[in-house]
Amino acid sequence: MSKQKSFTLKELAKVTDSILVGDENCIVDNLSTIENSSESSITFLSNKKYASSIESSKAAAVIVHKDFENNNSFNYLKTDDPYLTYAKISNLFERDDEIKIPFIHESAVISDKATVHNDVYIGPNVCIGPNCTIEQNVIIHSNCSLVKDVSIDSGTIIQNGTVLGSDGFGFAPTKDGYVKIKQLGKLKIGKNVEIGANCTIDRGAIDDTEIHDGVILDNLVHIAHNVILGQNSAIAASCAIAGSTKIGKNFQMGGLSGVLGHLDVCDNVTVGAHTLITKNITKPGNYIGIMPAQEHNDWAKSSVFIKKLSK
Repeated sequence: MSKQKSFTLKELAKVTDSILVGDENCIVDNLSTIENSSESSITFLSNKKYASSIESSKAAAVIVHKDFENNNSFNYLKTDDPYLTYAKISNLFERDDEIKIPFIHESAVISDKATVHNDVYIGPNVCIGPNCTIEQNVIIHSNCSLVKDVSIDSGTIIQNGTVLGSDGFGFAPTKDGYVKIKQLGKLKIGKNVEIGANCTIDRGAIDDTEIHDGVILDNLVHIAHNVILGQNSAIAASCAIAGSTKIGKNFQMGGLSGVLGHLDVCDNVTVGAHTLITKNITKPGNYIGIMPAQEHNDWAKSSVFIKKLSK
């Protein structure tokens, strides 16, 4: 078990380029929420509407916006972006015993037709199929499968149970059933991507599926064949993007949302939770299509009213 880490506020201020107000020699050994803080913890306030809760906090120090009005009984790290500063400090407190590179678990199965860089982490029960390429400093956690024709660029993290490069959902209907369409494309994943647990990303049918640099996916996200997902996009849990849709840079998608297939979405689009995108988006901005939960009879009345408005 790794030793618990501790830092002075002076050290944290230097690492995060924050302004220190208070005792520079104060030592903190953990991060906490405001509500569950201790006398040796540092917490953060990213939304000023919760400012009053600081008064009851036991924390040794609080990360706040640089314009926050001081209470002399607290130590502060003042910064332009408290949430970003919190993120940086969280990396300092990460345990050292979690991931060691290079490491390939003895239970991992790697095809002799795959190319795997020496400096990677491959967890237990990972399967890497033919024609896959894994670059430097990639981390693949336990029980993941790279079926075939998957390339993963440097610094990318794949969380537990994810399946990459599986067959896309392609079938040609006949009067007697369906004829399976062979998926002949690849899946290309860029640099510094993080893919959450139990996600599925299909390889392309003909053209490749592409996940560009800096993309982050929450758990239980499905991305279908031939999708292109632009740089630095972020998708929350339980979302799905249908096949052959092209999405630009900096796309953000709230949980339980979907995008239909064969659409184009421009750069800098944010989609609210539980929203379905059914047509092309050509203008950057925020889009949402959710109605608050209500009794069924009230919902039916609202639906009729909305339909009348559209005529």
